[in-house]
Amino acid sequence: MSKFAKALGFDAEAKQTSVRTELIAGIVTFLAMAYILTVNPNQIFGSSASVYWASSFIATALGAIIGTLLMAFVAKMPLAQASGMGLNSMVGGLIGGTAGYASAFTPGQAFFLVLISGVLFLLLTLVKIKGKSFRELVFDGMPVSVRSAIAVGIGLFIAFIGMQNAGVIVTNNFTQVGFVDFTNWGNQVVNNGVIVWDEATGMGSVIGVAKVAFPAAKTAIVALVGLFLIAILDKFKVKGSIIIGIFGAALIGIPLGVTDLSILKGEGAITWKFWENFGNFFSAGETSVFGSFVDVFTKDGLLPEGVSVFSIIMIVITMCMIDMFDTMGTIVGCCGGNRILSDENNKPHNYDKIMICDSIATCTGAMLGTSTVTTFVESGAGVSAGGRTGLTALTTAGMFFLAMFALPLFAAIPSAAAASALIYVGVLMMKNNIKSVDFSNAINATSAFLTIAVMVLSYSITKGIGIGLLSYTLMSIIFYLVDLIRYAITKKEKPVWNVSVIAIVVSVLFAVYFFVPATLF
Repeated sequence: MSKFAKALGFDAEAKQTSVRTELIAGIVTFLAMAYILTVNPNQIFGSSASVYWASSFIATALGAIIGTLLMAFVAKMPLAQASGMGLNSMVGGLIGGTAGYASAFTPGQAFFLVLISGVLFLLLTLVKIKGKSFRELVFDGMPVSVRSAIAVGIGLFIAFIGMQNAGVIVTNNFTQVGFVDFTNWGNQVVNNGVIVWDEATGMGSVIGVAKVAFPAAKTAIVALVGLFLIAILDKFKVKGSIIIGIFGAALIGIPLGVTDLSILKGEGAITWKFWENFGNFFSAGETSVFGSFVDVFTKDGLLPEGVSVFSIIMIVITMCMIDMFDTMGTIVGCCGGNRILSDENNKPHNYDKIMICDSIATCTGAMLGTSTVTTFVESGAGVSAGGRTGLTALTTAGMFFLAMFALPLFAAIPSAAAASALIYVGVLMMKNNIKSVDFSNAINATSAFLTIAVMVLSYSITKGIGIGLLSYTLMSIIFYLVDLIRYAITKKEKPVWNVSVIAIVVSVLFAVYFFVPATLF
């Protein structure tokens, strides 16, 4: 084995993989998560009309490259990182003044808070208690019922994201969500924002983010054709079935008008003129997110006027908790059940190193001018395609590097085509993990169910884990107290305490997260 292969943890025989498989897996991961390059700037700054948009695109790409390279060479795992969805919306709310605080944050102030959360995250990883980091103790202290439900919940969550991206699942004014209307071949709006429909025109407008119009029904057909193609190829054990399915779906999308080849012209915000984007970013001028971070220490100040210190503390803690539990849930979901990537307890190998990579990437991304960089759930697409080592992550990082120079080329692959891969990953994660979910008793079953259901329906990995853990802890304590009283009366079968101290502490933190609005302080 060469030194380079060893640095990536690549051992074809031991990891049951090959160079070709790892390269394909890395490309699949990139295609599944490449949307973040354009979605992240939109989530933070509203639309491509923002003066910061091009600079934010570069920062997003650089954050993904650095974070994913850390995964490749430090953790040696087939996992990729980029600016996480959810927290980027939170940062956008702070900057846009829609988060409910006394005044809006400057971009630099918002990124400074991301940096603080990253440093706190890193300290929790580095501080050891009896030879284990705090974050590892949190993982070990999680009840089995919640831990085993995480992978299933994430699988459904990934599939749900894919279905929404492709318009298979759409907004419904009466039932919140609904199935696509295959009789509607006009136009509908598909986006991560809230869609408001105009019945007169049959069109919708998106609140909070720029709208993107896609042909109705056609995007769903593209995604479903891609999904069926992947499944059929996988049934025939064809290597690279996922990436073939993505490109096949993209080709189907050309005659349907879903795949927009005009993007290749490089007009508007999606341009081939990468040198302009780079020059803008590194100039640290008025339109540079990197420059906005520097301004915090020169002219803007660390805190916006009228915002209390306690509010800042709550923002930082919220960011840190979301990052920690999103990462924990993601890596368990992507690696759990695979004995090459995790142990018999579904704990991913190199767990501490993964967490260190995640926290360092968050700090680095904040200083570059982007929101929290975290491990992407779409890494599961690469793992499902056979990724087993850091070579997969290295390939993904390389693709992000190329994307900075050729954004129109990658932007031409429609989200509906990439969605087919996400849906199939959901299928595989459900198949591989559903049998390990602990339904042995009512408390375990209820907490596992809430973990899965809330994760999907609330569109949040953290909220799913939080409500699952909180419900398990509360019900277990109540059951123990009742059982203790019964034992005191009957003297039969002394009750067993089975809730860890860590589970109680983290449950209290989640209670604060759920019930204490930071804007009240």
